[in-house]
Amino acid sequence: MPVSAVDLINPAFQHARQQLFRPFRFGQWVRLAFVGLLAGEMGSGGCNFNYSFPSTSHPQSSDQSVGSALGLDPAMLAGLITFFILAGLILFVVFTYINSVMRFILFDSIIARECHIRKGWNRHGRHGLQLFVWQILLALVFFAAIAILVGLGAALAWRLDWIAHPGEHVLSLVLGGCVALLLLFTSILAFSVIHVMTKDFVVPQMALEDISAMEGWRRLWGWLKKEKGGYAGYLGMKIVMAIGAAIALGIITLIIFFVLLIPIGGAGLLAVLAGKAAGLTWTLYTIALAVIAGCAALALFLFAASLISVPAIVFFPAYAIYFLAPRYPILAALLWPPPPPSETQSSPPAEPPPSPAPTG
Repeated sequence: MPVSAVDLINPAFQHARQQLFRPFRFGQWVRLAFVGLLAGEMGSGGCNFNYSFPSTSHPQSSDQSVGSALGLDPAMLAGLITFFILAGLILFVVFTYINSVMRFILFDSIIARECHIRKGWNRHGRHGLQLFVWQILLALVFFAAIAILVGLGAALAWRLDWIAHPGEHVLSLVLGGCVALLLLFTSILAFSVIHVMTKDFVVPQMALEDISAMEGWRRLWGWLKKEKGGYAGYLGMKIVMAIGAAIALGIITLIIFFVLLIPIGGAGLLAVLAGKAAGLTWTLYTIALAVIAGCAALALFLFAASLISVPAIVFFPAYAIYFLAPRYPILAALLWPPPPPSETQSSPPAEPPPSPAPTG
């Protein structure tokens, strides 16, 4: 029978402990860190808003100021910006596909308690492509919703003459901004819930029954309507545990960051000083080399953080699996297979010995 989200913490914890420490295998640990990193069980994001007021005495564009600071031609700087935008979009698509396949590999790794990347990739390539299409469509819908929200807000503010005379509509702008932020937060929360429910409850259906993400969501929607409280409790408990794990692992990761920052930062500083001594300047090639070196350092740091996070990488998918299994018989049969029949039950009953032949 379905059990509550609280009751499943201990089984998931025991599963993670047995998979990782009984026995401890460094190769499995490294593979799980690699799969967990690319599957999105750990990640970071941020945004930086910067606005500079133009100078009245020396008017110049931001591209020219940056280009002059780096010694670059404005046309070359524009080309670099275009290149990095296109490269970012290509990397986003590539890593979204890799992330989609790795979700299935991580699911198999938790069920089998063994992580086999090549075997899982060959098995779930088609499933990963289906999930990739779903994630791309979901991202497009999300950005379209944000664009519509921002566009409608700006159009309304312009229509009501709030932008042309902001000083006369301070209260309206503040209230409108609060409403816009609330709608933005609601949209982000809704799409985050869809993303979590997809990877936790739709991916197992796709892996075990070879169905599409839309069919998996159709089934999941029926389960949600029958047990709203259970799934709400699952999401709430997962948020609480995720916050606790983020705090604990974040402290350790910060320590590792400063430990790695000393040799990596020292090597970078020496490279810059050596380049200046050799007379190198900022060109297309030196900027590309600096970007590649920075990406390599970032990848090293992320993998080190993923190694630390392997217990969480195993625990949270196991928690989702143990929550879903009592509600999904196919997964339950895979997670708790029936015991093999005993020898006495499987063997046919012994025939009585033949009677001795009559004598005389």
